[in-house]
Amino acid sequence: MTAAQFVETLSRLKSEQELEKIKKFFKGNDGKTKTLGVKFGDVFKTAKAFSEMPLDEINILLDSDYYEIRMGAVSIMDFQAKHKKTSEAQRKALFELYLNRHDRLNNWDFVDRGSYNIIGEYLLDKPRDILYQLAKSDNVWERRTAIVSTYAFIKRNELDDTFRIAEILIHDESEFINKAVGSWLREAGKKDVARLKAFLNRHAADMPRVTLRYAIEKFDKPTREHYLKMKQ
Repeated sequence: MTAAQFVETLSRLKSEQELEKIKKFFKGNDGKTKTLGVKFGDVFKTAKAFSEMPLDEINILLDSDYYEIRMGAVSIMDFQAKHKKTSEAQRKALFELYLNRHDRLNNWDFVDRGSYNIIGEYLLDKPRDILYQLAKSDNVWERRTAIVSTYAFIKRNELDDTFRIAEILIHDESEFINKAVGSWLREAGKKDVARLKAFLNRHAADMPRVTLRYAIEKFDKPTREHYLKMKQ
């Protein structure tokens, strides 16, 4: 399975009608990214068919200026990372490839597609210092990886890293971080509502409103109103 074969397969699925639809999802500003006009459903199906692609070929896909091709690369990595038969050595290689090529993962959906399995799941039994480094990065997408990756820990009732990284990012200037922080605080709150409320009691008054709204989304109306009033 080669990068060239993947690109050829994906190119046969492009449609002029999809071009504008796909463009609206890309929020980066590198001035180089282009779109093929392939539905993401088709991108994911193609990636699954190429899920045994070697890492050096995936690396070639990451060089592409086309949005859907890079999404395909991340999706192939994601399929490999979550496959039960993937070796520890391969998981490490996927982890390192994701981080080494993070400059090519320059949109929110690249992060959301790959970081949970490729980064979070890999770090379950390892030191998590890298997430704190990413949380302090100048790169918004690296900061998003830091918080989104913690979903792997939340699923196992390990909440410390989510709350600590949320604290680092709580005043971030990017809406892509504000929304992610709020979303993952909400998910952590499903596991420990008292801890979420304690966090909000400290930060609700000065955190971005969008972060607060995402974080309190699952509360009942009186509780939501209580925290929203703290912003006034």
